Amino acid sequence: MSVELEMKSTVGEQVAEAIALIDRGLPVLVKRDLVAAGEVTDLLLDVRMLLAAALADAG
Repeated sequence: MSVELEMKSTVGEQVAEAIALIDRGLPVLVKRDLVAAGEVTDLLLDVRMLLAAALADAG
């Protein structure tokens, strides 16, 4: 497998992981009437970290 193909696979896996994180977090947040800003911030930071890692791997 070429390095370029491996990077695409890694980036794809990281993006899929970020999407899975969102998919797991949203149903929990939707069921609640009130969500602490810290919880939303944690979710967004987790997603940002995964996407930033994917971008770094791609570039």
